[in-house]
Amino acid sequence: MKPAVPCYYHLDVEVSPERVGQVKRILAAHLRYWNLEILVESVCHCAEALLRTIEEHAADKNTTIEMWWNGQHLITAVSDNSQDIGPHKAPQGCLAQIAALSDGWGCCATGAGGKIIWFSWRARAAERAPLVPPAPAPSLREARRTPRHVPLPEPALSVSRDKAEAVAAPV
Repeated sequence: MKPAVPCYYHLDVEVSPERVGQVKRILAAHLRYWNLEILVESVCHCAEALLRTIEEHAADKNTTIEMWWNGQHLITAVSDNSQDIGPHKAPQGCLAQIAALSDGWGCCATGAGGKIIWFSWRARAAERAPLVPPAPAPSLREARRTPRHVPLPEPALSVSRDKAEAVAAPV
């Protein structure tokens, strides 16, 4: 697993029935690129539910989708400028599906009168990647060859008897 680097993705799209499938494939590709394969199905399902709601009920079909990954949390936000539908008017089950599939979700108003609906997932212990990259491994140019056989010097105490007797004899 490579270390997690904080990532951000932004997509502006005009929602139509054929664009919903394209957006799902785009989001899935980014999640796979970020090594978040395990979240592809859930994120795409939640995003599709919100996009279909916008496509069916909103007068303004322009939508923004954003994803943030910081190595521990993935947050996906879908925003629109339509004042026609609010989260309380969403089709039955749309927000319930998001609540069931995500670790957390919420909604807030935008300055233009629209709304942002976001949902998030925490990385589990097995999926968590360190944010700090590891130290680089030495390249082949830096590695040194191991020496072949290096003769070891004889210890000082292993002097032969002949040499010891010659040194001990007075002249």
